[in-house]
Amino acid sequence: MIQNKKGKYIMSKLEELIKKLCPNGVEYKELNTLVDYIQPTKYIVKSTKYNDEYDIPVLTPGQTFILGYTNEKEGIYNADKENPIILFDDFTTAFRWINFKFKVKSSAVKILIPKNNNVNFRYVFYTMQTIKFYNTQHNRQWISKYSILKIPVPPIEVQNEIVRILDNFTELEEELEEELEEELEARKKQYEHYRDEVFKFKNNKNVEYKKLGEIATTSRGGNFQKKDFVSKGFPCIHYGQIYTKYGLYANKVTTFISESTAKKSKIAKPNDIIMAVTSENVEDVCKCLAWVGKENIAVSGHTAIIHSELNAKYLSYYFHTNMFYTQKLKYVHGTKVIEFTPKNLENIEIPIVSNEEQEKIVSILDRFDKLCNDISDGLPAEIEARRKQYEYYRDKLLTFKEIKNG
Repeated sequence: MIQNKKGKYIMSKLEELIKKLCPNGVEYKELNTLVDYIQPTKYIVKSTKYNDEYDIPVLTPGQTFILGYTNEKEGIYNADKENPIILFDDFTTAFRWINFKFKVKSSAVKILIPKNNNVNFRYVFYTMQTIKFYNTQHNRQWISKYSILKIPVPPIEVQNEIVRILDNFTELEEELEEELEEELEARKKQYEHYRDEVFKFKNNKNVEYKKLGEIATTSRGGNFQKKDFVSKGFPCIHYGQIYTKYGLYANKVTTFISESTAKKSKIAKPNDIIMAVTSENVEDVCKCLAWVGKENIAVSGHTAIIHSELNAKYLSYYFHTNMFYTQKLKYVHGTKVIEFTPKNLENIEIPIVSNEEQEKIVSILDRFDKLCNDISDGLPAEIEARRKQYEYYRDKLLTFKEIKNG
């Protein structure tokens, strides 16, 4: 219902259409009766030597989306605004709306196209977003499972009006989200600049520079793997989680290993630094976190455990500065896999100040970090709230009572 200037509620166009065309509900149909699929084989890119100056994007339906750009001339799928497709990941079930020319990385996707002229293809896309599908096995999903899921199919007039509303809502939501993300990026750059300035210690005669080997002990992590995780047990951190699960510091873990596995593992103590020393790129290698929890934790391989009397958060912040980045470039090696030998950490110079000064710096940077990165505070929370608001109204628009045939 829509409220007019006098405060009275009037019926929206969508409500009028539903009342007129499908007041008692709608039929639910399997996706495979509404869309068809094309195997991606002839659209797979031959070379992964991408260049941003090339024209044709190489796509994946996942979070990365555009893997790079190719100059290949053959095997290009010519999607456009009049002939869009849905790019569907056959394993993860992630999907994207595509209305431009593209190639794909692998055969792990399906190209979905409209099968029925009586269905608005964009409506199908929006309705697929509401599907709660939980994939527990790493195998192909479209033919055997996903395509037989049912969605509500109201009359085409209702579909068109829902698409019009959601397109407008999506455009507005994307504009607002883009503005917020630009603001967040500006805050992050401001924060990074300020953090680096703090660690330059201009006009501070009390700062002393020492090699890490003089003030800390460094050891390699252990050898447990993700397959060793259990629901309850000894707390642990796997090196991959440093990239995906944690920020610059942590006081609790999300995973555990058995006590017997922990006895064979390397241990980090409170106020230790845990650093990932293997990565796919130079920028990320040596990403670390300060362990500020109250208990000992097990640490996996591909890590370095750094123990010192310095404030661990102070060290962690320093390890994310451009000053440290410049130093680590002298020691990283590898091409496909970038590595940093933990022994070389001993050669890294660290600015040493009093405990009081360390705490002051940590307090200041904590506030900046929380504003920029904490999902429950600041701009990221506002972005997340916008997304949830959009999802709520989308799901509400696409909810219909089902009419059972027969």
